[in-house]
This record gives sequence, structure tokens and C-alpha cells, in this order.
Amino acid sequence: MAQQALEKALNVFQFKHKGIYFISNVTSPEVIDAVEYMEIRDSDVFLVTYPKSGTVWTQQILSLIFNEGHRNGTENIDNMTRVPWIDYNIRNIDMDSRPSPRLFSSHLPYYLMPRDLKFKKGKIIYVCRNPKDVSVSFYHFIKLFCKLDCMIDWESFFNIYMEGRVIGGSWFDHVRGWYTHKEDFNILFLTYEEMKKDLRSAVLKICKFVDIKLDEKAIDIVLEKASFKNMKEDPLANYSFIPEDIIDHSRGSYLRKGTIGDWKNIMTVAQSEKLDQMYKEKMGDLPIKFCWNIKEEAES
Repeated sequence: MAQQALEKALNVFQFKHKGIYFISNVTSPEVIDAVEYMEIRDSDVFLVTYPKSGTVWTQQILSLIFNEGHRNGTENIDNMTRVPWIDYNIRNIDMDSRPSPRLFSSHLPYYLMPRDLKFKKGKIIYVCRNPKDVSVSFYHFIKLFCKLDCMIDWESFFNIYMEGRVIGGSWFDHVRGWYTHKEDFNILFLTYEEMKKDLRSAVLKICKFVDIKLDEKAIDIVLEKASFKNMKEDPLANYSFIPEDIIDHSRGSYLRKGTIGDWKNIMTVAQSEKLDQMYKEKMGDLPIKFCWNIKEEAES
């Protein structure tokens, strides 16, 4: 009964277009289709993720790198404006008028991105996170949405997540699609877990990829302002600016824990084994390595 109620609510909350689910009333099929014809500049940088994979965190990092630690006119501009979404243009930003280098965010699969990216114009930074932590983060996140008035229990959400009937579609299809088509793009792959383990190294990788040289002091500023604690307290970075008619901020924080292994606090053994089996079937032939819990993080 609970799952039927959730499915009914999701049918109103989201719509399916070209194999992917999107949030209703926040974007449209026309907006998604127009992305394909977006004019790309060589200096453009796109941050692409599956939902709940460190997107807001990486938005902050990119913005800090490109804007001198937010000393370059972005001190009072929020993340959504600094690194706007191409698939959810809530602010109705005129992308064409933005000065170069432009930064963008997206949850789109590889086949719905601007077509010129396949000619290796622009750059893509793809961040992926282990699917167990994604599922738990997604569960807590989706409960914040005002339009989902039904009670959302973990078991019902987990089943729907495993079937890919959530915003962004299937985690497995999204990550596999991007990874197996990486040769088509100018792309840097990072994992959320490697960023958590050694953020400095990840920032240096990003800097090298986007051809920006920062001195040690500038790197330290990026690390400080991109820490989870500072971001959670920063109203320009923590997405507390999302309109109240979309997110009910009284239900919880957009930035919740930002950790590795939280799935162990809610996922049953049977659910963990089910996801392990699907991961083996769909991702087992790929060389992507994830850290699955904090113990692994401490030991590595």
C-alpha cells in the first residue's frame, strides 16, 4: 500500500522524457530537447552527476577555483547562479550572454547533452558516488519536496530506486553510459569517495584539467570554503535559497551528512545483497572502484 501511494505521488511529481525522469513544473521536455542545440564554447566546463553524488559540493569547488576563492565578484552570488543547471534553469538565466569561461551543471545522461560536446568542445567533469550511499541520500532528499505529500518509507523508495524510476533514471545506466562513452568527450572522471579521502588531490586534478594554476594559499582557500561544515552554514552554498514552493526546508537540510557508508544505518542485509548483485551484473566489467564505508576510507 505504501509503495502504491509513493508511485501515485511520483507520477504527479515527475515526468518521463527520452528514458529519464525529471521534476515536473521545474523543467519541461522542450527545455530538455533544447539542450542538444546549445552552442558550446571551448572554455565551457560542465559538471555532470547522477543526483545526490556530490553535485553541490563540486559546484562550490569549481566556482572557488574559477573565481579566486570568491574574491572575483561572486562573493554574494549563490551556487545555482555561479554554476547554473542546463536541465533545470529555475532562474531563467540567459546562458548565451554569460561571459567565458562558463560553468554549468547537469544530471543528464550522455545522450541528452549538447551535441557539440561530442566533438570534444568544452570540458566535462563527471562525479560518481557509490550507489548505496546515493540511494540513502536520495531517500532523505526526496522527502523534502513539497509536492510529495505522501509518507515515504525507505523500503518503498529503495524498490523504486532499484528500478530506476526516480529523478535521473537508473544510477547504473547513468554511470555506465557516461563511463563507456568517455572517449566521445573531453572528460575527467572523479568519484565522490576519492574527493572525500583527499580533497586537495582532487582539486589539483580539476585545476590541471581546466588549465588553472593556483598557488598553495589559493588551494587552501578552496579547501576551507568547500568543507562540508562551512558549506552547510553558507546560505549561498547550501541551497537554502531554493524556493519554499519547491523544497520544504522545515523537513530537513539540503546538505545532510556528506559522508561515506551511511547506507549501513538503514539498508537491510537483503537490500545490500540485492544491490551488490545488480552492481555485479551491470557494472562488474568496468574498472571503476568505489569506497563503500568509512572503515575502508580509514584503512586506505
